Amino acid sequence: MLVAVCALLGAIGGAFAAPWLGTLSRGRSTTGWFARPVVAAVVGVVAAGAAALVGPRAALPATLVVALAATGAGLVDAAAHRIPNAIVLPAYPLAVVGYAVAALIDGDGAALVRALAGGAICWSLYALLAWVYPPGLGFGDVKLAGLLGIALGWFGWTHLVVGVVGAFVLGGLAALALLVTRRARRSTAIPFGPWMIGGAFVGAAWGPAVLAGLLAA
Repeated sequence: MLVAVCALLGAIGGAFAAPWLGTLSRGRSTTGWFARPVVAAVVGVVAAGAAALVGPRAALPATLVVALAATGAGLVDAAAHRIPNAIVLPAYPLAVVGYAVAALIDGDGAALVRALAGGAICWSLYALLAWVYPPGLGFGDVKLAGLLGIALGWFGWTHLVVGVVGAFVLGGLAALALLVTRRARRSTAIPFGPWMIGGAFVGAAWGPAVLAGLLAA
């Protein structure tokens, strides 16, 4: 029931947000990535996934904030190669407050410390990478990484590690596929935000299982 409700509310919110996302992408809001049915479907699925992952726990609102903000940012990044501050920055205080409330309700201060540390670690790592190789990452990626790190840190250190590494694995595989199929060249800019989100999902959902499988291999 909870998953269905979140899916429905997410789909409705996505339909209303579609024109705004299209505006942020500096493109058309009614076609392609930002057609209302497309955004409604994507956001509905993401909201349902977050609800299924967290369940009826106090951390669900904060996790939904991170998941939905990241989804909106990922859609814009895929279409326009930019991650807008208007989506990511307001999600930071909402996520922190949401997880702080969850920590208070659950009596789990350690989870909040992990969340804050995870956000700081991911932000710092991506900032370093963007400084070392500016063509590879933009500062929008840095800000998105910090937001995703907050959620991954809340879930656990293993989730965080797998989520971060998974982003680069998925992004690398996607870039390789585009090169092999000649749909891109080595100089072609490829948006990294969607792969960061994909890696974060893998880390949040299956982090310990993935790591255990790699160690056992």
